[in-house]
Amino acid sequence: MNLSQVEKISKALGDSHRLKILQQMQKNKGKLECTEACNLLSLAQPSVSHHIKKLVEAGLIHQYKIGRHYHYALNHEVLDMYREALKQL
Repeated sequence: MNLSQVEKISKALGDSHRLKILQQMQKNKGKLECTEACNLLSLAQPSVSHHIKKLVEAGLIHQYKIGRHYHYALNHEVLDMYREALKQL
């Protein structure tokens, strides 16, 4: 993992709402539905979508659609690579 990727992930993790999303995903076996995230954060759907988009762009979560609803899953591979990259600093 290069420094640019580490920086992008670090920026994505620099927001408490995004950390709450990841924390909830960890509790739910790495999965989360958009409506669950809205309820968790007590934010409007567009705000939650913004935070989720940042996590997807950083590669921390995968997005997939089932029917009309979006679901998200932790990207454990990227999280592990990020942890290892931090150890190297």
